[in-house]
Amino acid sequence: RSESEADVTGYLAVLLAAAAWGTSGVFVKFVAAEVEVSALALAFWRDISTFTVLFTGLALFRRSWLRVDRRDLRWLVGLGASLGIFHVFWNLGVMVNGAAVATVQQAAMPAIVAVVAWALWRESVTWVKIAAIALTFTGTVLVSGLDVQGAVSLSPMGLFIGLGIPIAYASWSLFGKKVREKYNAITTLTYAFLFGWLVLLPLQLFTPQPFPVPAPAMLWFAALIFFATILSFASYTFALGRLPASVASILAMSEIAFVAVYAYFLLGERLTVAQIAGSTLVIGGVLLLWWKRR
Repeated sequence: RSESEADVTGYLAVLLAAAAWGTSGVFVKFVAAEVEVSALALAFWRDISTFTVLFTGLALFRRSWLRVDRRDLRWLVGLGASLGIFHVFWNLGVMVNGAAVATVQQAAMPAIVAVVAWALWRESVTWVKIAAIALTFTGTVLVSGLDVQGAVSLSPMGLFIGLGIPIAYASWSLFGKKVREKYNAITTLTYAFLFGWLVLLPLQLFTPQPFPVPAPAMLWFAALIFFATILSFASYTFALGRLPASVASILAMSEIAFVAVYAYFLLGERLTVAQIAGSTLVIGGVLLLWWKRR
């Protein structure tokens, strides 16, 4: 397989992941409409359910994929812990800072990945990557609806959470890149979600659990697991084996544009001119990377 073919496959895999990730909010909203559930509880049951599905599938059909070198456990633990910690920070960010601010804070992730990937693996930091990061970040600000000229006052806790969101998100991409050098995407994800739900487990003592769960909520939850979680994470992890971590992380921001489209067509949310412009900027950042790689 040529480098060009690997690039194309990697690009398409990240875009598929972003499209699937974008449905997460839709399915979460449908689940929440059927059953009362906290963000922390939903994140925990999402992670442990995903792990159960992946582990069962490998145990039945690809048992050899469950074997990993003991020396690599530290990287797998780091991958899973960063996933679980990101979920905690993200949920706290939405609760403390609001969804708009948390979304913008999340968009700092590609810049962190680019710097760390340069330091660890000497991935190039070109003007194209810098421009793409700037476009996607600006677009995210517009899509989120955040009034950047208004007074956005964050508490010290809000600032700490805002720093933790992109760092934990970036750590997932960096650990995933390291693990993918040796293991396939499904093995990587199985262990990631194993350690992810273990990180979230102690927090369940402080949040109510959503039982009993009505049948409609279970159907939407199943869609959340198989489409918005397994498909999305598997596609992105697969892409990490074919693209530089910095490129994959920038492409992943196209999720913002997909979310805007889904909110308009599936949830009936109207898009403002600024949100349409923001989506266009995000897409522009992705196309800029594509054009340069071509």
